[in-house]
Amino acid sequence: MKPHLRRNSIITILCILSFTLGGFITQKFEEEKITVALIKQAQKIIGLDFTDAEADTMLQDLERRRKSYVALRKLNISNSVAPALNFNPLPAGYRFPDQANYFKVSAQQNIKLPADREKLAFFTITQLAGLIQSKQITSEELTRFFIERVKKYDPALLYAVSITEERAMKQARKADAEIAAGKYRGILHGIPFGVKDLLATKDYKTTWGSVAYKDQKIDMDATVVTRLENAGAVLIAKMTLGELAMGDVWFGGKTKNPWDIKRGSSGSSAGSASAVAAGCLPFAIGSETLGSIVSPSTECGTTGLRPSFGRVSKHGAMALSWSMDKLGPITRSVEDCAIVFNAIQGVDGKDLSAIAAPFNYISPIGTSLKGTRIGYIRSEFKLKYSNSSNDSLTLVKLKELGAELIPFELPALPYNDMLIVLSAESGAAFQELSLSNRDDLLVRQDKNAWPSGFRSAHFIPAVEYIQANRARALLIEQLNQKMKDIDLFVAPAFGMNLRASNLSGHPCVVLPNGFRNGLPGSITFTGQLFGEGKLLKVAQAYQKATIFHQNHPPLNF
Repeated sequence: MKPHLRRNSIITILCILSFTLGGFITQKFEEEKITVALIKQAQKIIGLDFTDAEADTMLQDLERRRKSYVALRKLNISNSVAPALNFNPLPAGYRFPDQANYFKVSAQQNIKLPADREKLAFFTITQLAGLIQSKQITSEELTRFFIERVKKYDPALLYAVSITEERAMKQARKADAEIAAGKYRGILHGIPFGVKDLLATKDYKTTWGSVAYKDQKIDMDATVVTRLENAGAVLIAKMTLGELAMGDVWFGGKTKNPWDIKRGSSGSSAGSASAVAAGCLPFAIGSETLGSIVSPSTECGTTGLRPSFGRVSKHGAMALSWSMDKLGPITRSVEDCAIVFNAIQGVDGKDLSAIAAPFNYISPIGTSLKGTRIGYIRSEFKLKYSNSSNDSLTLVKLKELGAELIPFELPALPYNDMLIVLSAESGAAFQELSLSNRDDLLVRQDKNAWPSGFRSAHFIPAVEYIQANRARALLIEQLNQKMKDIDLFVAPAFGMNLRASNLSGHPCVVLPNGFRNGLPGSITFTGQLFGEGKLLKVAQAYQKATIFHQNHPPLNF
């Protein structure tokens, strides 16, 4: 390999090896001389082999670059500032599958307020909306009901960071006044909800689940929060997330699974899924970078939608990976996902990665899937895993409903290796913690925790980060070609599709499909890019033909 082709790939590594990972910006770092011997040691980390002469030619360039690193670090760039490069998941010549904007949900006939008010805990959004619209219950009453449930079960489940009670009651009273005056905003008007505590909210802390930010206040509302409140929804709580969006351990403890409180709820949308599953929220907003909606929804038995990358503005949300982060709803049903998604999707002029696209959704009347072509990842369904029998029965049910099942395989690409994109971007997003040694404050300090990941991210050459993104471009084009003859595909919740579709930006619905060892199991439906309309309709047809989403934890703790 020629020196000029290899030079850039080692620059980042070399500047790091001259100082220890505990204290970056030091006088020693700035003054220690880069030598040929140091280069020869550094090259071993990234698998390159330079001659002494080749290494000597780099010295001046490396010294200059090291000074640039120091200067850039002094800028102290906020997590809210995205890179000047935006990820676009659309393949060349792509046309949106939905060509119109149309939204219609099923009508709720003869909804009656139950004599036992506790049954309200597991009502769907449409059922609760029917009660509010018919004035059988006020938003204030409903909000108070869910706030009290949040308070009741939080000590055992640890799903709430902040209860936004004052704000909630003010919003609920406003909703009641508007409805009484005939100003009904729609199906979310007066409905309580929660948001993952990586979304900014005025007057309340936004902790990101981390000791390092547990007192942080951001003087703004995230776009998703604003849009839900504009639809009339009532924010009652900010939900836990695994520290900095990993797992279910946060600075207050470990968020629990309401089906078995000896288990965690998984993450990182831990609190959102746990609270919805326990009937403490009608719905909540989660986020996913690499499984953070799918995983807790599976563990807790909720239904979740991970939208296409760029569908929902991330303005006001903590950044972990600017090219992989997505925001979406965690709910009781597919239709509830559609309702919330309809309210939060669209561009806002603030998130430059957001993409304008039509959304066409009509709630299916029945359960027929005749004419629908559904792929299934045959190689993964052949495997034996904890939920394999339930997943196989899902294929049987889809065929019974009239769908045409088509064997399908993902493009043969190194998905695990492509995840250096996430490693590099997360390391940049939280470089401040590494540079200041505040990464020592984080709860988890093991080899697989963020502090180690953020530190090691500095050793990823920029060239390899770019190459991983070029591999994503191959994935986008190849997956688009493979999906041209199908409407969507199904896959095990924790198969390779979880990595592939998060890297490509495709939307996914995760929903319950049975039980495994007494705990909920789930299946994923993955749709065309920006094809949430059809994806949700197919997933809802399957859900209407089953009863798994109607199961609730006994809460006998």
